[in-house]
Amino acid sequence: MSPRTGRPTDNPKHNKISIRISDEDKNILERYCEKEKVNKTEAISRGIKKLEQK
Repeated sequence: MSPRTGRPTDNPKHNKISIRISDEDKNILERYCEKEKVNKTEAISRGIKKLEQK
């Protein structure tokens, strides 16, 4: 394994997006991440999946 190779995964994330959010939304996201002990990527992924459940 070369030094540039990352950790193997069953769910590679090839897509990158960049967004601008309000201070209020940022604070909500950070509080959720702290409470649930997840990173921002996981928190946003959970929110996106909830959109499909509706």
